Amino acid sequence: MSKRTNAKYKIDRRMGESIWGRPKSPVNKRSYGPGQHGQRRAKKLSDYGTQLMAKQKLKGYYGNITERQFRKYYTEASRRQGDTGENMIGLLERRLDAVVYRAKFAPTPFSARQMVSHGHVKVNGRRVTISSYQVKEGDTVELTAKARDMALVLEATKSAERDVPDYVEANHDKMSAKFLRAPKLADVPYAAQMQPHLIVEFYSR
Repeated sequence: MSKRTNAKYKIDRRMGESIWGRPKSPVNKRSYGPGQHGQRRAKKLSDYGTQLMAKQKLKGYYGNITERQFRKYYTEASRRQGDTGENMIGLLERRLDAVVYRAKFAPTPFSARQMVSHGHVKVNGRRVTISSYQVKEGDTVELTAKARDMALVLEATKSAERDVPDYVEANHDKMSAKFLRAPKLADVPYAAQMQPHLIVEFYSR
């Protein structure tokens, strides 16, 4: 399991927007960048800078993904038929921690990853502790009996901050969810605009 070394909301200020759409985001109070020079007028980004920012935003959205892991998703997506950017989004949304987050069993991608690594999640009745585990169409993801009563889980399921997308079928009474299909970019409820085509351009330079 990779370890988060930076404050999780620092990326919001660096990007200048709330990438998870959470009210706790510091960008809601300070829309300029971090540091003593944060309030200076932003320079116009080069093509490389724009592509890099798109990559950092999507990579940061999914929590603790390392650069090595993220590049593997691009490599796998480029091998598959169809649009590489769309394939990449599908692979990222198949991650077990992403499915737990989409099903509203956790308030953030970070807490979803922690739940998986601590053994609170089962896939088709089998405990899985690998956050990057690729969930397949038709797989059932459920919480353990202990996790179902956790305050963090109960609060997340009742939260009105976001909805469960249509490619995940969640049952909050049973604390289980079914992964129906790999989504396209337009299906994923990102709070900020994601541009996977720029990431493809970045890696294919």
